[in-house]
Amino acid sequence: MKTIFSEKLPRILKNKKRLEEKLNIKITNRGKEVSINGKPEDEYSGEKVIDAINFGFSFKTAMLIREEDFIFEIIHIKDYTKRKDLKRIKARIIGTKGRTLKTLNELTKCHFEIKENHIGIIGYSEYIKNAQDAIISIIHGSKQSNVYNFLEKHQVKEVIDLGLKQ
Repeated sequence: MKTIFSEKLPRILKNKKRLEEKLNIKITNRGKEVSINGKPEDEYSGEKVIDAINFGFSFKTAMLIREEDFIFEIIHIKDYTKRKDLKRIKARIIGTKGRTLKTLNELTKCHFEIKENHIGIIGYSEYIKNAQDAIISIIHGSKQSNVYNFLEKHQVKEVIDLGLKQ
């Protein structure tokens, strides 16, 4: 049994039935604590999905973590800068009317979410590295256009499935 402290309990309770069905787990809550019961591997994926929902991702995006190739990563802005004006750094990451995040989303094929001084990324394991590098470059002060050029030059090549992968 795993226990998670949840800030967004209403979102989890709203989707409780769907979470239990899709993840093969039993969810109970006491106050803001959410307990997960099930097989260890189901508990692990359930914990990751609930963490993503807590972070602010939509139910549909958070459920992508169940798939084998998807990863949920969190970047702490303070780990990569000593600057005190974190609002400005977050504004650079978001961009005018959210354009920078949208462009990063398209170039990296990952989903982004910003919460306080953290950035959450959900994506295929091959694309996560480029997404992390792009966000870190923007935090360090690189121009968005330079980051876009870097991402275009370092696109991950599609793997051809020869029928060997299950």
